[in-house]
Amino acid sequence: MRRALFSVAVGVIALAATSVAAEEPGLVQHAEDASIFNMIKTELDYSPQDDGLFTWDIDGWVGGDYERVWLRSEGHVPDGDVEDAEAQLYYGWNFDDFWDALVGLRHDFEPIDETYLAASVVGLAPYFFETEASLFVSTEGDVSLRLEQSFDLLITQRLIAEPHLEANLFAQDVEEAGIGAGLSEIELGLQLRYEIARKFAPYVDLVWARKLGETGRLARDDGEDPSEATVRLGLRFWF
Repeated sequence: MRRALFSVAVGVIALAATSVAAEEPGLVQHAEDASIFNMIKTELDYSPQDDGLFTWDIDGWVGGDYERVWLRSEGHVPDGDVEDAEAQLYYGWNFDDFWDALVGLRHDFEPIDETYLAASVVGLAPYFFETEASLFVSTEGDVSLRLEQSFDLLITQRLIAEPHLEANLFAQDVEEAGIGAGLSEIELGLQLRYEIARKFAPYVDLVWARKLGETGRLARDDGEDPSEATVRLGLRFWF
């Protein structure tokens, strides 16, 4: 049932994005002469390691220059089983040249079914670091923080290396999800992509992830390796 709900959620996200696409990419002109733009980035990749790992990452927005609806979804499917899957929906407004503030909801479908109030700040930090800092509060009162950063290094006009980082912190134990308080998990990666077109690029992503502290101990107690390194082949596209 959860997988079905998740498939519906992703479908709604895709439908919402494509419904605002225009003949001129990313632009719709309404009768009132108000412009609505969209920028949805989607990454789909696969690793043949450990009987196969499929991952997705959707991140983007639909709206005007100052107010937008933001959409996010991500998940991991190792060996055909959904390990984690989530979807997020925000209302956001631009408060600085390079920064947006977002408020909304996040829903996790796996590893546990849970809904969160969510607030996020998204923008371009000094030295061109793409930055997302998000705060989540679950219906059970569990508080967590997620930080994501990435940076594009142009090797040529089409070949781009992108180092990326994600860290998750929790204010308390969430044992039913296998999470301990503190810095629970960190993920480091280096993506190398070739932009066949500005909005379409195959890539190779080298990713190292490790569960830390109490989260790492819970993983070991459950017979899991808290550290994982994967090589992923994927596609990135914008619309």
